[in-house]
Amino acid sequence: MTIEIELKFIATPQAAEKLGETLAAWPHQHFAARELTNIYFETDDNQLRRWDMGLRIRGVDQRYEMTLKAAGKTVGGLHQRPEYNVDLTEPTLDIAQLPAEIWPEGTDVAALQQRLQPLFSTHFQREAWLVQFGESEIEVAFDRGDVAAGELSEPLYEVELELKSGQRADMLQFAEALITAGGLRLGSLSKAARGYQLAQGNPARPLRALALQKIGAKATVEQGMVNAMTAGLNQWQYHEEVWLRGNADAKEAVMDALETLRQAFSLFGALVPRKASSDLRQKLTRLDELLADAEIDAETACFSPVSVGAQLALTHWLVESQWQNWLDDKSKSKLQGSFKRFSDIMLSRIAADLRETFVDVQLFNEFQDKSTRLNRQLLAVHLLAGAYPAEEVNVWLAGWQELQHAIRIQQDRGLIQLVNLAIRPSPFWLNSGVKR
Repeated sequence: MTIEIELKFIATPQAAEKLGETLAAWPHQHFAARELTNIYFETDDNQLRRWDMGLRIRGVDQRYEMTLKAAGKTVGGLHQRPEYNVDLTEPTLDIAQLPAEIWPEGTDVAALQQRLQPLFSTHFQREAWLVQFGESEIEVAFDRGDVAAGELSEPLYEVELELKSGQRADMLQFAEALITAGGLRLGSLSKAARGYQLAQGNPARPLRALALQKIGAKATVEQGMVNAMTAGLNQWQYHEEVWLRGNADAKEAVMDALETLRQAFSLFGALVPRKASSDLRQKLTRLDELLADAEIDAETACFSPVSVGAQLALTHWLVESQWQNWLDDKSKSKLQGSFKRFSDIMLSRIAADLRETFVDVQLFNEFQDKSTRLNRQLLAVHLLAGAYPAEEVNVWLAGWQELQHAIRIQQDRGLIQLVNLAIRPSPFWLNSGVKR
């Protein structure tokens, strides 16, 4: 078993073709392109997917390898997953050769083998460079081909950075230098994720509202902060993909994701010094200015170094815990405190602010003026309320969400009654039954 640490980019064809020229700036070895074929296996009820596993056989130069990738962690385009590899003499699946302990307890491996069938495949040429950067060796692979499931397929133009030796921070800094050439964007979707989408008939990806962010009742404030910012980043990348696939409404969802990140910075601003995130927040502000252009198209925006640089900076900030360099002992102690207790305090303040903001409002244009504040506070609740029973949170949210919707559709009657309904439910953070 190895821990694979990769940073994945989607490339434009033009940027991909110039990759070799770009990499000439660093010491490297070049490896000529090879043909790779991967066949991915799954059960008819997507059992491996539900276990967050991926299973494939890769063929290259008449050699075959079976690989199982187990549940891991993805932040931005940085993928970190345990990986198990077994050499095969022929392209025949034999999961009995994998370590028995990787399967969930009670798994009948022989029965699972019988249920596994090819689901989709990838075919591509891989050209590679082994780059020296800082104290590290980084493999840069350019994959050009397609992923296919049945009669459906889509092209692949991917650039993957894999840390072969050294420090993860070196790989992230190298990526920051690489993206300045343009034509790259972070890829949160693996080849396998794209293959599963095709195998399901490639349905259009819907817009999705920010979900309540689930987190353990004993989580620290720092864990809650990382959870909140990762949620904003995931929303951003998901809707970026939807926008690029033709849904123009996803642009607004991307902007909402950036607002989610701003709310996260605001929530934890008293614990993490502003100077710890000033460069990152400046990058996000420049992206806001770029997206303010009503005529900008998805490809221009999403492949812009402004957008990619902001995503990569946030990824770097999160996975390397860069705020730690700016903390004194008192701040460190507060970040290790109870996220649940922190949420109790913040949710009480949000409820008081919403009541004060809306309880005496009478005119429709006043409601409109205060809608931005309402939207931000409801985003904050979604980031804070993960340790409480979702049904209780949703009961409390329902009235404010109805008011939010009424303002959005410019309903000019009944708004005062909606406010009165919204302030009626008891605070879930005082009546949830969750121990504090």
